[in-house]
Amino acid sequence: MPKSKKSGNGTDSSYDSDSGPDDITPPPKAKKSKAEPATAKVETKKSTNEDSSNSTGPWTLEGLRQVSVTEFRGRKYVDIREFYNKDGKTLPGKKGIALSLSQWQKLLDVAEEVTAAVRNQ
Repeated sequence: MPKSKKSGNGTDSSYDSDSGPDDITPPPKAKKSKAEPATAKVETKKSTNEDSSNSTGPWTLEGLRQVSVTEFRGRKYVDIREFYNKDGKTLPGKKGIALSLSQWQKLLDVAEEVTAAVRNQ
């Protein structure tokens, strides 16, 4: 016979669905949105703009496109990103890429080949 049809002998009472929310673990806290880490990067960029001797950038490529060295969760990245202006503030946009240091090194290794391919087209 299925468990639901057994006569109640008291052994299954701890698993009743009527026990209430006391035996349910609370839902996990909401994850941080992607905008929060970007805000932290903006604050870093503001401080680096004020201190031009900082070696982590940002370096402007063209217009609102910038390259900077950022740190996220203890790892360094080369961040190539397009920014936009809103209410007088420069904010990071969705368009961009954050390369790990190994990816950045691979890009540098093939840079001459890429340059040659661009020239030959």
